[in-house]
Amino acid sequence: MHKELQADIAIIGGGVGGCAAALAAARMGRQVILTEETDWIGGQLTSQAVPPDEHRWIEQFGCTRSYREFRDGVRAYYKTRFPLTAEARAVYYLNPGNGGVSRLGAEPRAYLAVLQDMLAPYVHSGKLVIMTRHRPVAAEMDGDRVRSVTVIGETGHRHTIRATYILDATETGELLPLTCAEYVTGAESKRQTEEPHALDGAPDPRDIQAFTHCFAMDYKEGENHVIDKPKDYSFWRNYKADFWPDKQLSWVSPDPVTLKPVEDTLFWGTNKYSLFYYRRIVDKANFAPGTFPSDITVVNWSQNDYWLGNVYDVRPEEAQKHARQAKQLSLSLLYWLQTEAPRPDGGAGYPGLRLRPDVVGTEDGLAKYPYIRESRRIRAEFTVLEQHVSAAVRGEQGAAPFPDSVGVGCYRIDLHPSMTGRNYLDISSLPFQIPLGSLIPVRLENLLPACKNLGTTHITNGCFRLHPVEWNIGEAAGALAAFCLQNGYQPREVRNTPAKLEAFQNALVNQGFELAWPKITAV
Repeated sequence: MHKELQADIAIIGGGVGGCAAALAAARMGRQVILTEETDWIGGQLTSQAVPPDEHRWIEQFGCTRSYREFRDGVRAYYKTRFPLTAEARAVYYLNPGNGGVSRLGAEPRAYLAVLQDMLAPYVHSGKLVIMTRHRPVAAEMDGDRVRSVTVIGETGHRHTIRATYILDATETGELLPLTCAEYVTGAESKRQTEEPHALDGAPDPRDIQAFTHCFAMDYKEGENHVIDKPKDYSFWRNYKADFWPDKQLSWVSPDPVTLKPVEDTLFWGTNKYSLFYYRRIVDKANFAPGTFPSDITVVNWSQNDYWLGNVYDVRPEEAQKHARQAKQLSLSLLYWLQTEAPRPDGGAGYPGLRLRPDVVGTEDGLAKYPYIRESRRIRAEFTVLEQHVSAAVRGEQGAAPFPDSVGVGCYRIDLHPSMTGRNYLDISSLPFQIPLGSLIPVRLENLLPACKNLGTTHITNGCFRLHPVEWNIGEAAGALAAFCLQNGYQPREVRNTPAKLEAFQNALVNQGFELAWPKITAV
């Protein structure tokens, strides 16, 4: 079966950026088709099970109005549907999980429900069609324009989507090779970018950050929930990378900033950090007694970062191998935690740790999709470099100002170990603007990036890849496509014509975008 579909804007990839792009374009009256490879829209928030990493000012400023509405919706979801304690209900900025990494740790299903609610008016009116379980397999080109994208469903049925604008919101920039777009992978060299932390020698397209297959678990003291021994457990139990201070399945890992070995623990311990608390998504103390039998946490730790190979721009069989091995690493970590992990009391293992397939919506208990930190990136009209956002370079000046700003973001430059054996790079950055030029491909006219596949480098990807920034990127891309359709403009024309750029920026501000930061310090 092969059907043809028509829309004003096709958004391929239903992650954080894709959802925000669909929201913006449909809000501006355009006919939109949104496709998603899994059966859950929401990407990092849902199918990848990653609670939002956000900057310290997120409750007051530093994101779009719609992202704030999403965050308010998550809190309202718990306050209206769950039996919270009186103390929790009184907390204005409720954090359901009370975890260390996020001010809004919650269950993937809660994020999903809120995203669906936000998009519901446009789905019900017919402005937005959402096609889950569909992935892109081909694109038809007409010179420097994309005429259509073909997606395939789980049943093998194909749909060719024709649209005036095509947005790539896939987690790995899948449309870039399909459309023959100019793109970059891996790490640039100092010769190319003059970035202080770029590679000294030649660029390396294989130098890509580790990805992680997350899972959710709770803890039932005195019970036994040990999983079957994973097939590759022996390998992972003994594996130690040359750049790592100990075996990967251990409590010891490098401090991301100093690279000195540090020792963590599962629960709170003397001078040790609780990994269980780190990405906790349910704090049972927030809820009436008996609502949750245990706290619930997401395991996205250094111990299950996978860096032995990539899942894109490699042969299909190699991609499948690394995807499978990453799952085996995560299951091996859980099995080690349940059976062999040293305990402070001298014992070994926590058999009461329980895998929670229901929380992530899968049979095997692992997230539906791996957490991809680093995508293919377009070659853009403008590329954001380390020296634009680095606190060490810019100092008291603040991040470089961009007159074509379409939003703001803030996060440390946080690079996880790479697939060529480089360790963490974690350095201070400054609150930054998102330049429109980083959303404009150097050649293609109607393809726009809508997530972390915009014009950044390997290094600046480290501060552009998190949830509120990806949302802003996607929402700006969706708004740009709709604005161009409304006025008969081209994206490149909007960026390079002062009056048209001003009109677009005014439209963004009216929709709740913040285009500049007040003066604040580095992160």
